Amino acid sequence: MGSVGVLILFMVAGAVICAKARVAGGAVAFSLVALVLFIATPVGAGLPDAIGTFISAFDQAATPALNGTPDPGSAGAGS
Repeated sequence: MGSVGVLILFMVAGAVICAKARVAGGAVAFSLVALVLFIATPVGAGLPDAIGTFISAFDQAATPALNGTPDPGSAGAGS
């Protein structure tokens, strides 16, 4: 898997070429393949966990505001 970096570079170049030619479907396809190849590398292996942690933290912060309930962490903060 030593040539994964070259494949990612070609996928990004293909996405740019498709975007310049205004072929949205091709640009999206090249970008998704580049993302999958990046996640397959040791550098990108932690990306799904990082995204999951971010979304979980965002959900925990937004849920009380969307439900109209007070934040459980702030109980007693005003008294």
